[in-house]
Amino acid sequence: MHSCSFLKEYYSLPGPISSLFLPCNNGLQHFQAKMASSTSARQRHIKRVGKTMAVTEQHASRPRVVVTGLGLVTPLGHEPDVFYNNLLDGVSGISEIENFDCSQFPTKIAGEIKSFSIDGWVSPKLAKKADKYTLYLLTAAKKALADGGITDEVDGDYDKKKRGIIIGSSLGGFHLFQETIETMRESIKKIKPFSLPIGISNMGPAILAMDLGWMGPNYALSAACATSNFCILSAAGLITRGETDMMLCGGSDAAVVQIALGGFTACRSLSRRNSDPQKASRPWDIDRDGFVIGEGAGVLLLEELEHAKRRGAKIYAEFLGGSFTSDAYHITDPHPDGTGMNLCIKKALDQAGVAKEDVNYINAFASSTQKGDQREYQTLMDHFGQNPQLRINSSKSMIGHLQGASGAVEAIATIKAIETGWIHPNINLDNPDEGLDTNILVGPKKEQLDIKLALSNSFGYGGQNSSILFAPIK
Repeated sequence: MHSCSFLKEYYSLPGPISSLFLPCNNGLQHFQAKMASSTSARQRHIKRVGKTMAVTEQHASRPRVVVTGLGLVTPLGHEPDVFYNNLLDGVSGISEIENFDCSQFPTKIAGEIKSFSIDGWVSPKLAKKADKYTLYLLTAAKKALADGGITDEVDGDYDKKKRGIIIGSSLGGFHLFQETIETMRESIKKIKPFSLPIGISNMGPAILAMDLGWMGPNYALSAACATSNFCILSAAGLITRGETDMMLCGGSDAAVVQIALGGFTACRSLSRRNSDPQKASRPWDIDRDGFVIGEGAGVLLLEELEHAKRRGAKIYAEFLGGSFTSDAYHITDPHPDGTGMNLCIKKALDQAGVAKEDVNYINAFASSTQKGDQREYQTLMDHFGQNPQLRINSSKSMIGHLQGASGAVEAIATIKAIETGWIHPNINLDNPDEGLDTNILVGPKKEQLDIKLALSNSFGYGGQNSSILFAPIK
């Protein structure tokens, strides 16, 4: 397809993915106009009965998107229930690094996965040559399919051309690249022939598609720490446009490796609380000294609502929409005025057709950095601070920062909060930043909450902002 006609095709379509292909200013204006029109056409109404909000929709122009499967690999467990129960109990997954000698590094702790098995999920042959991030991705994705009731027998009854995969990575195959660098020091002839192609960031979803036979859209997005949310938004856009009826989406990163640890150390981004690792990740606490690197994968199975109903799928929650923006400001620091974050949240609410007063739970990005935590908190207060029922927490206080996987893993935490009616604590919030409203931040114990509308944020290096919204299915 000629590039001009390609842009023209996407320019004429509503949905989050269109903004990926448009010039910044005109594309943003067109995106907002299309979303306003689409929301109006859908005739979304918010009704209140006492304190209960019900969301009803007449989808005249686009289908509804629901979550029907969850899969993950994390420092706190590899099953959604195990993972979320550990979060509810305030268990920390931060510990000393064991997989390599880190004695030369000033930071020696991470959200490292100590025990991981590919049994039943990845072939031993592939496991020998694939990067760790790919193994995490394949395992989480297949677990999401199994959780969604998609077996080989069931999958054969559906059109695989209408099924797609968008699972990204912030760092890609760093383990393979590390191994290749070390091999090159011995001899260039010893480099494995697939070390480059199998380590690049699109190879995870590509291998998964080969395994499943899914022939729909298949690619990886990379937006630093916002990667997962970008993938989820783009996958949902394909469903709402009718191009697919089912998508696997999320992110995977295996960042606990020498190259990454060294790079983040040079940026002076990491906590050095080596003597007390479980206290190292402390969002909004005045004594924080940086984030804690982590690893893992999170994958959501998204599906068109009527398609899910026809096959009798369990529906965890509805994906209402979201947005992504750019600070266009700095490589590592958020915009001091919160311009990009504010725009992102506003667009997310507008695109979903909901009011800010209806958001009563936020799983914040809150990675345990001074500037990032403060800027996000202020932005959230600007939008939602008048809601006395609002509760905010950070999963990173217990799992660390899973890089490109963080958004999907935290989306799963958000969805489990909707399902269970319990929200997890903020651990290590012993001495809150000055000016923080501790009545809004969740304390050291889990709390019950009837979630009406939940927001999950992810912000990344380069000023990449993303916000996504989930609600109980109505």
